Amino acid sequence: MKAKIHPDYVEARVHCACGNSFETRATKSDLHVDICSACHPFFTGQQRIVDTAGRVERFTKRLQKSTAVQEQRSTTKKSKSKAPAAEPTA
Repeated sequence: MKAKIHPDYVEARVHCACGNSFETRATKSDLHVDICSACHPFFTGQQRIVDTAGRVERFTKRLQKSTAVQEQRSTTKKSKSKAPAAEPTA
C-alpha cells in the first residue's frame, strides 16, 4: 500500500438543520446536514413531508388545477347528456 495517499481521518462534528449535533469520524472536521436520524421520518415514526425545493407545493397546486378542470368537464358532459336527443328522420 502506498504511503501518504489517504486523507486524514479525524474526529468530526455533524450539525443538522433541526439543531441536533453529534460526533463521528470523517475526513472533514465539521459537517452540516439537512436531515439526521433525530428528525428523519423513518426513524421518528412521524408522517412528515420533507421538502427542500418546493416540490410538494407545486404538486398540490397542479393537483388542484387538474381537479378543477375535471369537475368542469364532468359538469359540461352532464349538461350535454341531459339535452333531449334529436330523433332520426326516416
